[in-house]
Amino acid sequence: MPLYKLEEFDPNYRETFGGADVKSLELYTESGVLVGSIADALVDQDGRFRYLVISTNLDTIQKKILLPIGLSHINYPAKRVYVDGLSKEQVEHLPEYHDNLVLDEDYEEKVRHVFRPSTSDTIPGKESYSYQKEPDLYNLNDQYHQTFRLYEERLIANKQRVKTGEVAVGKHIETETTRVRVPVQKERVVIERVTPTVADTIVDPKEVKFQSGEVARIEVYEETPEIRKQAFVREEVRVKKVIEQETVEAQDTIRREELDIDTTGETTLRSS
Repeated sequence: MPLYKLEEFDPNYRETFGGADVKSLELYTESGVLVGSIADALVDQDGRFRYLVISTNLDTIQKKILLPIGLSHINYPAKRVYVDGLSKEQVEHLPEYHDNLVLDEDYEEKVRHVFRPSTSDTIPGKESYSYQKEPDLYNLNDQYHQTFRLYEERLIANKQRVKTGEVAVGKHIETETTRVRVPVQKERVVIERVTPTVADTIVDPKEVKFQSGEVARIEVYEETPEIRKQAFVREEVRVKKVIEQETVEAQDTIRREELDIDTTGETTLRSS
């Protein structure tokens, strides 16, 4: 049966497992001895975990090995994976794993041989082998280490800025015809011919000076209007933005899983 690296089989495996990433965990024995870290996981064509790829760092041994998934107990909250009874001798006898290695039945059998109990009665043949025949090695969810995840939906409120419109403030020129009144003065010459108050008054000959060409000159002025245009500030317009706060409510139906427990007989349950 072909096996696939976790990310090759499901590029979005982190979302599939709710953000949990087995490749970020470390491997410990049940007694708390650090064995190494999880480098990858191998799944079958149905997506079932079959092996964990372990980068070992045990004393002087540093190599990658395959650990059948049934021998591990994954604890995501503690960010650890625990393994039962992995000894230094087993790590030494396990074949080394390489990323470009093509797994075949012979290689897997070498791995199984290291972990298979020496008291095992029968060894499945290559032609008839299936992972279900050795649940201790390949059954991740055995009866002592089953993990149920209860999911619930939540409403997540986020905000984003959306352009809803635009205000453009500009100016244009309007024309109109106006009139202005300017009072002006004009001078004119008034010639009056009047009769002497005393008619036929005799003038002293010595005062009489008859001469031609005598001219009296009077300058005449008038005011002309001088009209010109001048610009003044009529009004100032200030443009600014203000933020108004309001609360928007949304509602939806969310789901939550609850645990149902059925017991038979005199079974005692203890919750932790």
